[in-house]
Amino acid sequence: MALLKVNPTRINLLKLKRELKTAKRGHKLLKDKRDGLMREFMGRVREVKELRARLNPALIEAFTHYASASAIMNPKKLENAFRTKKSEGGVEASTRSIMSVPLPSFTVNEVDEGTAFPYGYLESYGNLDTALIRLRSLYTDLIRLAELESAVERLAREIEQTRRRASALEHFRIPALTGTIKLITLRLDEQARDALVSTMRVKANITNKGESDMDKRSLDMSERVQLAT
Repeated sequence: MALLKVNPTRINLLKLKRELKTAKRGHKLLKDKRDGLMREFMGRVREVKELRARLNPALIEAFTHYASASAIMNPKKLENAFRTKKSEGGVEASTRSIMSVPLPSFTVNEVDEGTAFPYGYLESYGNLDTALIRLRSLYTDLIRLAELESAVERLAREIEQTRRRASALEHFRIPALTGTIKLITLRLDEQARDALVSTMRVKANITNKGESDMDKRSLDMSERVQLAT
């Protein structure tokens, strides 16, 4: 355990005790934050798993129809079909904070189903229409999946950072502060004992000197009495 390099004074002892109290409180807050983030993380991971299980078969079906259409259609015509003006619609992005973690939030603007195909029917085949219909029905769920996966990634990064901070406090800073406080307390107690012993010695010397002076004065008085008689 590494100790802090500070002078063993009472002022530094008080500072370290205040820092230790703050570190312990911060460690508790970080643990609470980590637990809360883990609950949010696991809830979104379950939702991602359920959403993927529902989307994967539908996506496979949609791309199967698209692959069939692309195999039949001329690649140039297929490319031109998707170059035409698309339907109005889109996604509005915003953020919301959960435990100081900004998470994305997407709002889907619905598209008029009557204008969903961005190409002429004479230049395409039914498989392409079917593929786009399938993808259009999955559009909202795909946006939701992107929102969830982005949130899961950000939560995972924040959980790791919070875990590292809590671990640094628990295994390094708090033990270092505790050990340093203990060492300074021992040194201050030792200095107090040395000061007490020194004071007692001085007092004993003063007492002994006083008794010696009294004995000397008593002896002088005795000699004077003897001379007077």
